[in-house]
Amino acid sequence: MEFAGKSALVTGAAGGIGISLVRRLRAAGARVAVADRLTEGIEAEAHLAGDLLDPVYTDALPQRAADALGGLDIVVNNAGVITRGAVTETTDQDMALSMGVNVEAPFRICRAAIPIMASAGGGTIVNTASCWGLRPGPKHAVYCMTKAAIASLTQCMGMDHAHQGIRINAVCPNEVNTPMLRSGFAKRGFDPDTAVAELGQTVPLGRIAEPEDIADVILFLASDASRYVCGALLEVNGGKPVS
Repeated sequence: MEFAGKSALVTGAAGGIGISLVRRLRAAGARVAVADRLTEGIEAEAHLAGDLLDPVYTDALPQRAADALGGLDIVVNNAGVITRGAVTETTDQDMALSMGVNVEAPFRICRAAIPIMASAGGGTIVNTASCWGLRPGPKHAVYCMTKAAIASLTQCMGMDHAHQGIRINAVCPNEVNTPMLRSGFAKRGFDPDTAVAELGQTVPLGRIAEPEDIADVILFLASDASRYVCGALLEVNGGKPVS
């Protein structure tokens, strides 16, 4: 998959999947703008650090990326947070954070990016949903709700903007061996290495996903190799259903 001459905006660029994705895009020839709370140390053509909970920042992000890169062909809404617990265990702060990062930020970024792409003849947007948004699991009520929302939004936008040459799809991972997952285990008192190994035993392929496994699928959805894929929710789960 070649991205020579393409310009890409990646949110959540400092996370496990984000770092892998940025490296792969640049290695394939793309110019990349990275967005996260902190972007120091990430090799990229443009650093657009900020808070995704700030609507002024998210509304302006696509145009800032386009200005910095000389265009905007690809947007990857990769940033996300996980709030665990039943509804009765979920605080207003949990709700605001999850909705803000997982739903409102990608909504605002897509809304601002689509006219830029349409004026240039097209582009691709890849959102990060989750298998848990398609078939919800226990004790993650708000997380599942937000991922279901971004999955539905992806399908709607895929239909609405295909005629403009814009393909909008979502990748739907299950568990991924990222710092976010490992820190979650640590906060709950589990050894991350042991927990990841035990979790891998529940996956038919024998392990949970590594960030590169998800990044490669995002690259596919962003590339011309997926030129007839539009409004799709692509599960990347190692054969493991949500349970």
